[in-house]
Amino acid sequence: MNKRYIFLIGPVAMLMWVSCKQAPKQITALPPTAVTLVSAEKGNAIYYDQYPGVVVPLNSVELRSQVAGYLTGIFFKEGDVVEKGKPLYEIDRRKYQSAYLQAQANLSSAQANLIRSQKDADRYNQLLKQDAVAKQLVDNATATLASSQSQVESAKAGVVSAKTDLDYSLIRAPFTGRIGISQVKLGAQVSPGTTLLNTISSEDPIAVDFVVDEKDIPRFAAMQSKPAIKADSTFMLSSSTGVAYKQPGKILVIDRGVDNQSGTIKVGIQFPNPKKELISGMSVVLKVLNQQSGVQVLIPYKAITEQMGEFFVFVSQNDTIAVQHKVQVGPRVSDKIVIMSGINEGDKVVTEGLNRLRDKGKIQVGPPKQSAQGQQQAPK
Repeated sequence: MNKRYIFLIGPVAMLMWVSCKQAPKQITALPPTAVTLVSAEKGNAIYYDQYPGVVVPLNSVELRSQVAGYLTGIFFKEGDVVEKGKPLYEIDRRKYQSAYLQAQANLSSAQANLIRSQKDADRYNQLLKQDAVAKQLVDNATATLASSQSQVESAKAGVVSAKTDLDYSLIRAPFTGRIGISQVKLGAQVSPGTTLLNTISSEDPIAVDFVVDEKDIPRFAAMQSKPAIKADSTFMLSSSTGVAYKQPGKILVIDRGVDNQSGTIKVGIQFPNPKKELISGMSVVLKVLNQQSGVQVLIPYKAITEQMGEFFVFVSQNDTIAVQHKVQVGPRVSDKIVIMSGINEGDKVVTEGLNRLRDKGKIQVGPPKQSAQGQQQAPK
């Protein structure tokens, strides 16, 4: 048994000695990653914050009758612009005309009684001076005069009331604006304050309402207090389909208070509307010039990589190593992006080859070099 073990140990020892004599294999280094570099440069970056908005008229009124009756006249074309003071609707005026004439007649009667009472009072006062009449008659004449004066005042108020009702029976445009589709037809009975006849709204200028977070109130308050510039581009507008509106706007009003449920406040921006392109109720996109617009560091957008909500770029060191830098990004401007912090003007950032690159990895500017084996011609 001992001899068998001796014979087995000999070959094993020989194999171990041969393996130790063999030179270790050399590990081949990974080739550098081929990349494209672009220098970060400063440029004029003009960009806007965008808000959804709704076009609203500066003036809008629901037309309702203040007197009852039947509709006897409509004096406009639906959808037209009507001038201030133009008659729009007529409610049967006959009884209001009669009431006005009756009120005028009552005033004339009261004025005649006042004249008679005045003469009686003057006469009795003159007789009293001559001690030719009882004092009671003078007092009665004075009381009758005061009553006649009150009747005149009451009759005057009746005339004003009747004249007001007569005027209300003819409904006029309160301002120049576009009138909508009539909600009533000829012959319809209308009730005071309840029956909606139509709606009229102004068009030029017009406003856009939108809401902002309460933390932005100081920003918009500063814009409101700033003197308006005719060609100011702080507020621009585009339609929901992306068509730009050429007229610039100016801040009109900031609402009186914050909505305590949403934490937002309403802001109104006024725009000229000479061609009537903006229509009440239209959905638009309001663009507000960002406060950080101006000269900023710009790099190609494709140089940005995102990891867990953070943004990074690879910056070249001597064109041989790429170091990963965390950056704070601003808005995208065309094919570039604003860098707020993390790199400086003149830094070379990697724009191609990012998917194979690691932090502090070796890089090669330009296309990858072919290996020596690849450069040899294939045998014929």
